Amino acid sequence: MFNRRKKFRRDKNKALLDAFFETEYEWKNLQAIVESSIEPKIESFYLLELLEARYIFLLKEAKERNLNALRY
Repeated sequence: MFNRRKKFRRDKNKALLDAFFETEYEWKNLQAIVESSIEPKIESFYLLELLEARYIFLLKEAKERNLNALRY
């Protein structure tokens, strides 16, 4: 039973880190596109803010769980 919980927690932590790195990539990529655009759409700014908020949330969650990307 203990091993099952430990495996479940490890899988969830790995999923959290995967989501964190994916969000970071999307956020920085969109940020570069918006900065290089002459007239970016207003939707791009909303999506940029949404991705930034998600990134910060996942960062806080990873810090709260004391996760290290090198472990996974």
